[in-house]
Amino acid sequence: MAEAPPVVLSIAGFDPSSGAGVTADIKTIAAHGCYGVACVTALTVQSTAGVRRVEAIAPELVQVTLEELANDFPIRAVHIGMLASGGIVETVGGFIERAKPPAVVVDPVLKSSSGTDLLERLALGLLIERLLPLADVITPNVDEAAALTGAGVANVEEMKVAAQRLLELGARAVVVTGGHLDPAADLLLFQGPNGLEEHVFESGQLKSKSTHGTGCAFSTALACNLAHASRLPDAVRSAKAYVTAAIANAYDLGKGVGPVNHMFAVKRVSAR
Repeated sequence: MAEAPPVVLSIAGFDPSSGAGVTADIKTIAAHGCYGVACVTALTVQSTAGVRRVEAIAPELVQVTLEELANDFPIRAVHIGMLASGGIVETVGGFIERAKPPAVVVDPVLKSSSGTDLLERLALGLLIERLLPLADVITPNVDEAAALTGAGVANVEEMKVAAQRLLELGARAVVVTGGHLDPAADLLLFQGPNGLEEHVFESGQLKSKSTHGTGCAFSTALACNLAHASRLPDAVRSAKAYVTAAIANAYDLGKGVGPVNHMFAVKRVSAR
C-alpha cells in the first residue's frame, strides 16, 4: 500500500465555477501531493462574471463536519478561507483551539473581486479577535490588510506597517500579497529565532484575464507547503511561484475573470 500523503483541510465557501473556494482548494491540494478534505461554510451563486448570492451554512453543521473529519484524518494543515458569518467564525475558532492542527493558514476573505460581501461586516472584529491569535500565517491582500488594520496599504512600506500591526493583533506570521501592485510584491513578516524577519518577494506583473482565485490558490498552496514541513520563507516562495505558473498556464474560460489553472502540472490521463 502506498504511503499516505499529508492531509490538508480546507474550510471555505463553495464556488460553483471552481475558480475559488473548496473545489479550487482541493485541486491545489492535489497538485501539491497532499490529500484534501473540506468543510463548506457557504453556498454561493457565482460565475466568472461575479457573485450573485451567498447563503451561509448553519454553524452547527460546520461544527459537526469539522469534528467528523478531525476524528477520522490526521490533519497536517488547515486552510481557512471564506467564513460568511460571525457564528461560523466562532465555530471555526473553537475547532482550531480543540484540534490544535500543526499549521493554520488564515486567508481573511472579506469581499469578492466583484464587490459582494463574503463575511458579515459585523463579524470582522470577531475574525480579528478569534482567528488571528490562532493563525500560524495570515495572508491578506492589500485591501484586506487595510480593512483589518484601518490603515491604507498601497506600497511595500505600507505593507510593512500593516503586517507589523497584524502581528501585534496576535498573528504569528503575516504575508501581505500585492499581486496588483506594479511591480507585484508580497511581504512576509514573522518573529524568527533571532528576531523579526522580513522578506519581500517581487515579480513582474502578469497581464491576464484569468486571475479568479489567486488568493485562495496562494494561501492553500502555502498550507500544503507547510504540511510538507517547508520553512516558512521557502513555503511562501513556492506558493508564489505556483500561483504565477497557474496564471501563466490558465485556459480562456468564462465570460468574465477566468480561473487560474490549478492543475497545470498534471498531464491528461490516457483512457487506456
